Amino acid sequence: MASLIDDMKGLLVRNRRLIIVAVCAAVFLGLAHEVLEGEMLKLDEAAYWLVVERLRAPWLTPVMEAFSALASPVILVTLLLMVVAFAPGRRPGACCALNLVLVVALNQILKQVVQRPRPEGFRLAEVSGFSFPSGHSMVAMAFFGLLVWMVWRYERDRAVRLGCVAAFSALAVAVGISRVYLGVHYASDVIAGFCVSIVWLALYTRLVAPLLLRDDPSAAGHAGATADAPDAR
Repeated sequence: MASLIDDMKGLLVRNRRLIIVAVCAAVFLGLAHEVLEGEMLKLDEAAYWLVVERLRAPWLTPVMEAFSALASPVILVTLLLMVVAFAPGRRPGACCALNLVLVVALNQILKQVVQRPRPEGFRLAEVSGFSFPSGHSMVAMAFFGLLVWMVWRYERDRAVRLGCVAAFSALAVAVGISRVYLGVHYASDVIAGFCVSIVWLALYTRLVAPLLLRDDPSAAGHAGATADAPDAR
């Protein structure tokens, strides 16, 4: 029995990327189906009650606006320039830039396919375009998620890795929550955006990022990091 359990654990670990992709794809497709049916999701109603009706406060609104701005073009370009300036070599910047361009294009395609109108009547910000999936949420998860992957793969110091993973993950989630708080997206838009970007990152970090970073000096300089880091494949 113990051997069977160990085998099952090993199977799950070896196929964790595929499992994550399958779960996120299923969640996205389920949400997209409900949205295309035109019904208000109970998830959205619950999030509206909690985030909009209960959490909104004058002191919190500027904080949420600041989180939302993290996924704006100006801030993203600034963060991208910081990656180019501080990450060893030039390829990490190119890797992040290509990731951003492709995920923005993917978001626009999905929005045109679903064409869900944005929430009405309780917005705190002026926006345009369709709502599903959330572009800010997709971009934040794709950008900060790729930084998580890069730091975890190449950084030697375990404490630094854990700290960066926690910080970047929290920022991505905060951007999504801020979009619901500001009334410019439904919660289902945000969750769908996260799911799409997680699927995207699973593919991008398997097929594209390793090719771009293969000859990067940081990979050689941090080769020892992979010895105690989980297998990123």
